[in-house]
Amino acid sequence: MAETGKRAENATITELGIHNSTVYWNLTSKELADISLKKGEATKTSTGAININTGEFTGRSPMDRFIVKDELTKDPVWWGDINLSFDQNKFDKLHKKILNYLSNKEIYVRDAYACADERYRLNIRVVNEYAYSNMFAHNMFLRPTTSEIENFQAEWLILNAPGFLADPKIDGTRQHNFAILDFSKKIILIGGTGYTGEIKKGIFSALNFILPHEKNVLPMHCSANVGKNNDTAIFFGLSGTGKTTLSADPKRNLIGDDEHGWCGDTVFNFEGGCYAKCIDLSKENEPDIYNAIKDGALLENISFFPNTNTPNFEDDSITQNTRVSYPIDHIKNIAKPSLAKNPKNIFFLTADAFGVLPPVSKLTRGQAMYHFISGYTAKVAGTEAGINEPQTTFSACFGAPFMPLHPTKYAEMLGEKMKETNANVWLINTGWSGGEYGIGKRISLKYTRAMISAILNNEIKDNEFETHKVFGLRMPKSCPNVPSEILNPKNTWHDQTKYDKKANELAKAFVKNFDQFIEFANKEITDAAPVPK
Repeated sequence: MAETGKRAENATITELGIHNSTVYWNLTSKELADISLKKGEATKTSTGAININTGEFTGRSPMDRFIVKDELTKDPVWWGDINLSFDQNKFDKLHKKILNYLSNKEIYVRDAYACADERYRLNIRVVNEYAYSNMFAHNMFLRPTTSEIENFQAEWLILNAPGFLADPKIDGTRQHNFAILDFSKKIILIGGTGYTGEIKKGIFSALNFILPHEKNVLPMHCSANVGKNNDTAIFFGLSGTGKTTLSADPKRNLIGDDEHGWCGDTVFNFEGGCYAKCIDLSKENEPDIYNAIKDGALLENISFFPNTNTPNFEDDSITQNTRVSYPIDHIKNIAKPSLAKNPKNIFFLTADAFGVLPPVSKLTRGQAMYHFISGYTAKVAGTEAGINEPQTTFSACFGAPFMPLHPTKYAEMLGEKMKETNANVWLINTGWSGGEYGIGKRISLKYTRAMISAILNNEIKDNEFETHKVFGLRMPKSCPNVPSEILNPKNTWHDQTKYDKKANELAKAFVKNFDQFIEFANKEITDAAPVPK
């Protein structure tokens, strides 16, 4: 067995139970890219980045993510359709199988960490079957210095074996792919899927349990940036709401684009990189992401223009979920280190295809907790197969698939942080106005940017609001560089009776969705629900 590369003096793969393997420790991004190209597992693109095909799975498989149910997790975890339980004995047997599978192979090991705030640093050791998966871990996690590696002690272990296929009847999985977290052993097993996103989401899920449950830190699926006056802003939003676009501001520094923690005095990035969608990517619309695709970046499931190695970002023939990972320093305007002070403003982004919600509204603490738990947006025709009309979508805390605890736990923590810091929470509708999808028009990005700028510059006066009659939201009567007539959505509808009908329809959908949480929600939260007429 040969082990090469930078590592702690006593670090060896045998202590994990892997034997007779050729092991490469902490290779550079270039070295990993070169190996991937040499083995025919990647293609060099005209941008300098390499492109890989993740195979059968081009996205997460939520029904194949499990948590070991034991003394540590049985009570605090919110078990159900999102958090699926896994037997401890089955895990131990599967763990041994994966160790045996990774033995007698060429494998790649990376020492990395999560959480830019040193007080919450989580050291991770990632063992990968493929070089490009190790490159992904290099891009996405925070990177220790050479001296830190010399003394590195891992707290969590990720074993990533895309080529290992589970036997559901024997191993206890649903099918041959799986991602399983054991919080007691601090091990994540990933097998049967080449989709690299499972690696980062595994750690995100772990932190979503550890930080609130043990450290009183609110974990958040959000982007965050900071201005020149140290004014931090946080952006929550599901796919298609504009989270990436609106948090990329040339006048502000990016803290991170996806996963953060909020403790008593800082907001900090979990990651050291970005994992951006590439579908329909253009230099005009997303210059930061476009320019970040260069040497050191890893593209996934991208197609090319015929007879070239030039990526065709409009081609979704492999998947709509085309991706790129890159270190955060591929972007110019970033916070160094990736943290900042408590937020002054928090934005919940929703693409309301029903044309009901105001383009901007200020939330009370109760409303903030309610809408946080709801995590509303709408899918429109063309976004997914079979969707012919707008469909309401709710994802608790704007990241339900990664939240091991009950959503009310995270919402109450948000309420506590708001109280402690006097942070303002705003609901921003980036969807439709003047009618529902197909009748009205998408709210102009120019206007949405102007609203956010006005809020960040403290230009919306607190005494000039009116209240939405169904949702109880406080809507500003004026906003710099935004036509006043669009601020109350009812005024933009030609037929206001139809607006009232649609508003009640959406309110009922909110109430129905919230039924699953109401047993655990406090009165301040439940009192903030919309009231259908």
